[in-house]
Amino acid sequence: MFTAPRSARWATSAHFFLNGLSFATWGVHVPTFKYLHGLSDAEVALAMLAAGVGALFAVLWAGALIGRLGARGVCTGAGLMTALAIGVLLQLPSYLAGVIGLFVFGIANSLFDVAMNAHAVEVETAYARPIMSSCHGFFSLGGLFGAALASMLAVVDVTATTHTLWVAVGVAAITVMVVPAMLPDRASAADEAAHSFMRPHGVIVLLGTMAALGLVAEGAMYDWSVLYLRESLGSPQALAALGYAAFSIAMAIGRFAGDRIRARLGAMVLISSGGVLAAAAMFIALLIGHPVAALAGFALVGLGISNIVPVLFSCASRLPGITPAHGIAGVASLGYLGFLSGPPMIGAVAQLTSLPVALGLVALFAAALALLARHSARSDGPLRTGSGG
Repeated sequence: MFTAPRSARWATSAHFFLNGLSFATWGVHVPTFKYLHGLSDAEVALAMLAAGVGALFAVLWAGALIGRLGARGVCTGAGLMTALAIGVLLQLPSYLAGVIGLFVFGIANSLFDVAMNAHAVEVETAYARPIMSSCHGFFSLGGLFGAALASMLAVVDVTATTHTLWVAVGVAAITVMVVPAMLPDRASAADEAAHSFMRPHGVIVLLGTMAALGLVAEGAMYDWSVLYLRESLGSPQALAALGYAAFSIAMAIGRFAGDRIRARLGAMVLISSGGVLAAAAMFIALLIGHPVAALAGFALVGLGISNIVPVLFSCASRLPGITPAHGIAGVASLGYLGFLSGPPMIGAVAQLTSLPVALGLVALFAAALALLARHSARSDGPLRTGSGG
């Protein structure tokens, strides 16, 4: 009787992998985009902001859209839209067209994100045990595969436009192929509210704040880990490049182990423990100030925050009175704010002080996350047991 849930789980895992692959494929070609249009760093930052604004705009309405079309329909449409964006971004004729293209990419990727998480919740319910963390593990694998594929194709002189077209075709093809394996959309008791915009409130704000605190750390590692190793610690480029890799690999490992740990400890205990680990690892690594300590610290930060987003999404999907899609979208909207605002905040503090001092904010936010999760686990609210599955 588990044939349908098992097939749906693989379909959902494929979506997470494709989303991670798409995100990484664009990420490795940001320098290509800059070179093609002769852009300054400020112009690149503005283009990146367009993608972030598109993502935030879409996530606010994702719950309503999924309420109308279902998680399966939105996941399929957004996956195809993401593939199209990946395929054309490097072929657009001007910088303005590129900014518009990135705005659309942000919309597509954000809708894909919320819809695949909403479908993962349905699969998790069918399994009657946690699976959300392992789904997010496939996102991490997709990102690692995307970065490795880009590196390999660059060695054999495959052009950036050819690379992105190949990825776009692959993402589109697999998105269509897995549709029959997805669970059919089911009506819920909250369907009357599913067709409207829902502003984050109540417990959603608490969960979203925790997501934002965790995503500050993820954004910081994405944007600043290599620079810290290279400039603050004087590491050679080959070693500095391992900073984000160590973080990403540890995050993937943590996610694949997270479902079993969550089933034993509960969601809030897992998040609190992860926050403590991330805070302590970052603080000690910065205090030691050695490349080896930094690599180990970044890996432990990745391990600590690996389950923050999947567990919070799962908790948000089970709050009474709202649909899973609205719950996930509410948490995601606040989480995106943390992901987008964290790296510029660290950059501003680094400008005023130093990068090691600025990265201390990661430890501070991780500690705040641990305290919030611990308080939630002790309260009498809906998060007290927090197993989420």
